[in-house]
Amino acid sequence: MKYYPVFLKLNAKKAVVIGGGKIAERKAHVLIKAGASVKIISPAITKPLERLKKKGLLAHVKRNYRKGDLKDAFIVIAGTSSVKTNSKIARDARYLGIPESVPGHRNNDPLLVNIIDTPSEGNFIAPSIVKRGPLTIAISTAGCSPAVSKTIRKELEKLYGKEFTYYLRLLEKIRKKAMKEIKNDRKREEFLKKLASEKIFNTLRRKGPAGLSRLIHHRFKAGIPG
Repeated sequence: MKYYPVFLKLNAKKAVVIGGGKIAERKAHVLIKAGASVKIISPAITKPLERLKKKGLLAHVKRNYRKGDLKDAFIVIAGTSSVKTNSKIARDARYLGIPESVPGHRNNDPLLVNIIDTPSEGNFIAPSIVKRGPLTIAISTAGCSPAVSKTIRKELEKLYGKEFTYYLRLLEKIRKKAMKEIKNDRKREEFLKKLASEKIFNTLRRKGPAGLSRLIHHRFKAGIPG
């Protein structure tokens, strides 16, 4: 199976997750963080999902899946323990269209649907993800081995630690400042490239966010590009 890697803008889009277990819990967390309007359909849900419900971060329909539950959905994730139910969701999604209320889409456009246990029944798969603030690294084996994706993710989590969240936030501020204050295009480009170098990564890992921050601010004030 071949896939096209893409990042979706889900802000305010309706997401329906069928299933209330640990897998549904993980999927719901990611969708909420992406800004989607999440609805869970399941007779029971995990305690973390209950907490999200109480906070108003998701809606819960306390019953099994029914035809019509996908109405107006932009993205659907089926993660029930029933193969029959998951297949029914896939069939229903195949014949439903993204509603006219979604700009740029026709009624006969397909829903985005992921059937977790049988990905071939859906039209997209969700990758394993490493998230560090604005940095997102997605890993996929196209369904060949989710276990391999998980192992690679764990390796990348060690390589790109939580300090990269701070680094990218700092880089965003420095870049805006450089665009205003370094008038020479060549010098500005050279300065910004050096801030994204392997050398800078090694300094971040060795000296930590505070040490890197001092170095970057010193170089900026001194007008030294690298």
